[in-house]
Amino acid sequence: MQKFLIIVLGLFFGSITNAQSLNVVKGKVLNADTSNPETGVKVRVQKTDISGNTSDDGTFSLQNVPNGEQIIALEKEGFESQYFPVTINNNTVDLGEILFYVDLSQELDNSVITLSEDDLSDDEAGGADNVAGILQSSKDTYQRAVAFNFGQVWFKERGYDSSYGQVSFNGMPMNKLSNNRPQWSDWGGLNDVLRNQEFSNGLAASESTFGNVLGTTNFITRASLNREGGKVSYSATNSNYDGRVMASYNTGLMDNGWALSVLGSRRYAQEGYMEGSSYNAWGGFIAIEKVLNDKHSFNFTAFYTPNRRGKNSPNTQEVYDLGGVKYNAYWGWQGDRKRNSRMKEIKEPTFMLGHYWNINDKTTLNTNIMYQTGTIGNSRFGYTANNPDPTYYQKLPSYFLQHEGAEDYESAYIRTNYFLNDAPESQVMWDDLYEANALNPDATYYLYEDVNDDTTLAVNSIFNTQIDENITINGSVLYKKTSSDNYARMMDLLGADYFTDLDRYATGDEAQMDLNNPNRQVVEGDRFNYNYTIDASQLDLFAQAQFTYDKVDLYLAANYGATAYQRDGLYKNGSYADDSFGKGEKQQFPTYGVKGGITYKISGRHLLNVNAGYMAKAPSLRNTYSNSRVNQDIVHNITSEKIISVDASYRYRAPGIKARLTGYYTTFSDLNEVSFFYAQGINIAGFDLPDEVTGDSFFLNSSLTGISKKNLGAEFGAEVQVTPTVSLTGVASLGQYTYDNNPDLYIGSDQFSATYLGTAYLKNYKQSGTPQQGYSLGFSYRDPKYWWVSANANLLSHNYISISPILRTDNFYTDSFGNPVPFNDLSQEEVDNYLSQEKFDDIFLVNLVGGKSWKIKDKYIGFFASVNNLLGEQFKTGGFEQSRKANFEELSTDQNLDQPLFGNKYWYGRATSYYINFYVRF
Repeated sequence: MQKFLIIVLGLFFGSITNAQSLNVVKGKVLNADTSNPETGVKVRVQKTDISGNTSDDGTFSLQNVPNGEQIIALEKEGFESQYFPVTINNNTVDLGEILFYVDLSQELDNSVITLSEDDLSDDEAGGADNVAGILQSSKDTYQRAVAFNFGQVWFKERGYDSSYGQVSFNGMPMNKLSNNRPQWSDWGGLNDVLRNQEFSNGLAASESTFGNVLGTTNFITRASLNREGGKVSYSATNSNYDGRVMASYNTGLMDNGWALSVLGSRRYAQEGYMEGSSYNAWGGFIAIEKVLNDKHSFNFTAFYTPNRRGKNSPNTQEVYDLGGVKYNAYWGWQGDRKRNSRMKEIKEPTFMLGHYWNINDKTTLNTNIMYQTGTIGNSRFGYTANNPDPTYYQKLPSYFLQHEGAEDYESAYIRTNYFLNDAPESQVMWDDLYEANALNPDATYYLYEDVNDDTTLAVNSIFNTQIDENITINGSVLYKKTSSDNYARMMDLLGADYFTDLDRYATGDEAQMDLNNPNRQVVEGDRFNYNYTIDASQLDLFAQAQFTYDKVDLYLAANYGATAYQRDGLYKNGSYADDSFGKGEKQQFPTYGVKGGITYKISGRHLLNVNAGYMAKAPSLRNTYSNSRVNQDIVHNITSEKIISVDASYRYRAPGIKARLTGYYTTFSDLNEVSFFYAQGINIAGFDLPDEVTGDSFFLNSSLTGISKKNLGAEFGAEVQVTPTVSLTGVASLGQYTYDNNPDLYIGSDQFSATYLGTAYLKNYKQSGTPQQGYSLGFSYRDPKYWWVSANANLLSHNYISISPILRTDNFYTDSFGNPVPFNDLSQEEVDNYLSQEKFDDIFLVNLVGGKSWKIKDKYIGFFASVNNLLGEQFKTGGFEQSRKANFEELSTDQNLDQPLFGNKYWYGRATSYYINFYVRF
């Protein structure tokens, strides 16, 4: 009996063991391009917790796979996911050799979101900028929806503009000191060699820098990291440019230790989406790396992307009603060609040399030196007679109808028909300007360029070491020095012989733009009007510790540094003879910050994450000097900007489902904003000014100081893999971005220095420049035969106009002359009506994208096409209140007209637009 039981139990357990050993799925994954084993591919059984990774030889083996119909998923970032249905019945399934293909749909990622400032509308847009370019590196469902579907309406994640996101090349920060924003055009058109990226979301840890609240994007340009092969592509679109040609080739790391990457591109348009907006951009890139041995490697990178494009004007609704949403006031006919008076040209070549040192298996040191030089120019008209702008208020129909009982209907009719019939008179009349100059050798009209020539030298060193399997230490040091040369350059005298460098609105010595060279006659190519340099330096030290454990991950980081600015005036301005020439006082701002984050892993599927940080950042150059072109004046009470931010997230990860829900709260304090405008209705009775300063109309430089802002909200993003080929996405963003205090407003002009005007009552007004709520639903189908299609429906709302601070001061409630006495007939209801902030209409957009790829021998051929705003909806992306009418009496008179002469100005988004790309990769 005892022997019998032993035999029975042996057979029983043996059958169980045999059955378990038979429930196996195995195979080998090979790279389809090279036929080499592909390591690190995640292999999992869908709807179970069974998973593994391919080994160094590309093999995998999943044990204990449940009986029945199962789907085996193979996934790796940068490759197309593959799914294999199998039937398990106490057996072993060998999938054999599996060819793993590069995800060609990623061609879409780096083309639809072009790494340039193509969609920006320049500084007048009130901070509109390419946040989408920062977010495009992320694989997070929510952030990709923001980048792809929300970017066309100037959506800013959490209400932050791009000055709060850091963009780096090899750990070297590229944000401009002038405005703290990335200059995307410096690397526009280089998409195919900028695929190696490190992205840190928000306050999350970055291995090379402390970062900022919007996160960090670090482009790594080591030639050895680029996949061997070449690519040629052509794109057609109806956006800011018509076509793009790009070609690149990477050798990969060769046997002799060298690696080379090169790229050339061009983007062009005789006329972009907006009328009169030409576009011409070139791009060149080279990276050469030499691997000396296992310890040391050197990489040289150079890129140059000169570009020149025509700007488009913001307009009042009256102008859009007359000329359509594509109307652009900056161009006109000169002979038989369209000529834009507002051209932006950027030429800033960049050179970098990096040394990579593998000190040991756990410690690395990367040191880089960067040199960048070049110019940014923005052209515009100068004039001493009537304004040549075709939308100048005295040229619009409303101007001739403003006086009841004295309407000039004939002139209004003529001007209306100019616009309705697209007559030359509805645009800049270039020929008329030449004719006016023919009457006098001293130019009445001329075209000049505001020039910013920056030369930057920077060095950084990035240290990483792994203490043990749980602790990693990161650190870096950065020193950056910039010399910024700023001046006006005469571009075209429009037929005149010269221009005398005088301020025509001043007299005597005050009219001289440079007392050291009075009455100077300027010819084309000369500097004039203003001329100064600013020397800027930046030092930053960064340290971070990261801890990784089974249930908890956390990090702690800190940085400390300083930023300094010093202006050196090269002209002695007549209005500021004592405060314009020579070096001013050096301005120094301490910069520092601390942040930390913790992730608690409830289980493999449920994670909680919290990040918090406090930081002090230097103000930009633009917001440090109140009027740097003509004097040394510093914004009153200026100090480092302070940021406090906290966010908390719940993440869910399961087979076929991934989701994130985040709440955030951020405050900004001690901010400053400098602006310039002409205003009527300024009460100077309380100012301590000379008797000769009279009137109520001035061209002002305005400094809004001590601003506080508050940004809070929630984000949700989810992706569900319904079937191996079909996925659904859902995204929601609910934000509330407001001014959080009542800052101080200072004003100055050529007739008086910066003077305190009073408190600007801005608290609880909405921040502008972005929809504060957004929602998206998406569907995607990816066929195993390498074609795909996706569609998204998007709703964006709560976008507000940029308000005028001067209208929210006590000046608004006073007469233009004498003592500040409130208007007797002013009611609170009328005030609320005139000072209410305009809210733009909600925007509903449908976007489609699809593509197909083929492999022909060892080459890939493919195309994709996208259509944005399929339904052709017209919508406003941004705008601003004009500050011309600065008190209630002036504003109410204007606003009560059928068509206000100085109404709000807007930008409109594009109607239906497309992007088509064809490519060959070999």
